[in-house]
Amino acid sequence: MDIRFVTAGGGDVVAVMATDGGELLAAGKALDTASSGRIAKAMKAANFKGGVGQVTDILAPDGVDFARVLVIGVGKPDAADGLAVERWAGHAVKRVLTSGAEKLVLQPDALPSVSKAEAGSHAAMGARLAAYRFDTYRTKLKPDQKPSLTTVEISMDGPAAAKARAEKDAAIVEGVFFARDLVSEPPNVLYPETFAERLRDLETIGCEVDILEPAAMERLGMGALLGVAQGSSRPARLVAIKWNGGSKGAKPVALVGKGVTFDTGGISLKPGAGMDEMKGDMGGAAAVAGAMKAIALRKAKANVVGVVALVENMPGANAQRPGDIVNTMSGQTIEVLNTDAEGRLILADAVWYAQDKYEPSALIDLATLTGAVIIALGNENAGMFSNDEDLAHAITAAGQTEGEPVWRLPLGAAYDKLIDTPNADMKNIAGKPVAGSIVGAQFVKRFIKDGTPWAHLDIAGTAWKSGPYEDPLSPAWATGYGVRLLNRLIQNRYEE
Repeated sequence: MDIRFVTAGGGDVVAVMATDGGELLAAGKALDTASSGRIAKAMKAANFKGGVGQVTDILAPDGVDFARVLVIGVGKPDAADGLAVERWAGHAVKRVLTSGAEKLVLQPDALPSVSKAEAGSHAAMGARLAAYRFDTYRTKLKPDQKPSLTTVEISMDGPAAAKARAEKDAAIVEGVFFARDLVSEPPNVLYPETFAERLRDLETIGCEVDILEPAAMERLGMGALLGVAQGSSRPARLVAIKWNGGSKGAKPVALVGKGVTFDTGGISLKPGAGMDEMKGDMGGAAAVAGAMKAIALRKAKANVVGVVALVENMPGANAQRPGDIVNTMSGQTIEVLNTDAEGRLILADAVWYAQDKYEPSALIDLATLTGAVIIALGNENAGMFSNDEDLAHAITAAGQTEGEPVWRLPLGAAYDKLIDTPNADMKNIAGKPVAGSIVGAQFVKRFIKDGTPWAHLDIAGTAWKSGPYEDPLSPAWATGYGVRLLNRLIQNRYEE
């Protein structure tokens, strides 16, 4: 889809803003004047109040050179920010995408906290994100199911500044789409080896990519990671993606992602209902991969390394058993009581490797780790755990800015005791149905070295959202959650 910035646009459909109470902003008022008040009359007839996401679709009003006028609410003007503009544009694109219309004109207005240039760039971001589709395997789409929209014109005075901002944001969109594509791929296509090869493609944009195969991981003592993979015919991979955009020798920020390309639960087999969704259990690795792509494309002035652990968890003849004890790269031992608590096992070796190899200034891991975090926070927030106040505050702020919110949950000695066992240094589950997300985080924390600022994001409720649900910026599956948050965190806190 082509995004253009123009001073005066023309097309099939035009979208304008209205605020709480049904108040048209400047662009909408101009159209209403041209139509001799017909737009305002139609809004009143539809009981349009300007609430966030409320849409009035007006067909062929006299005096206006558009077949349709979309009036879309952004809510209370003092509360409407750049994300509100993105959602406004997203609602417009979703309405028009397969409607038969080929060109949509967006007419964003400035808001109390959003300049005209900012509104234009946010409108471009929202339009791009809303247009995403994963149609790779749909071979029999009917004409009315295929996107007809080819062009979005963002019509505004002085479009140059907005265009410049939007061109920078395009790198972030590419990263989000990369993550969404990875989560959407079926598990017979995307498995550890093929995932790793897709990451190797990041070398073309300036990243350095190192891929470790099982023999190398075995020499490093990664028994926890390899134990999860041993039941599958698909061998594990550990991939390190390095972006060296900062000062030479400066310690990097490490981003670590859980990449279980399909999770049956292993011997502790999951129920069959909904198991197909476990192709998305590599959402943390996808977020890290997407963030690294965005960081590289925009040539961030920071040193960042992304480490992703890639396995398939299967109940094969050689599969890990409940009761097994495995060694880790750190030297600690783990009693595996449930093979479906596998994400923390691969993270144990991945986070240790990232610290041992790169000595990062901070480490953030992302994982679709627990169903318990969905019970606690639903699909709205990721669970965040951290040993560093400044890092936790920075992640919270980045998430708020980018519309990828986190909610901090506690850590503590009492929770840590829940994974003690007389048979090894620790066990991988508490053994009782309490504080599941916290227990998972406490487990990962045992592999964080003293002095390393660390945060763990449990994104099980946010990496994908089974439809139907209303989010104009995302499809009803892979969200790409984490890419924007991580990119913003690097931009705000670590760039020179």
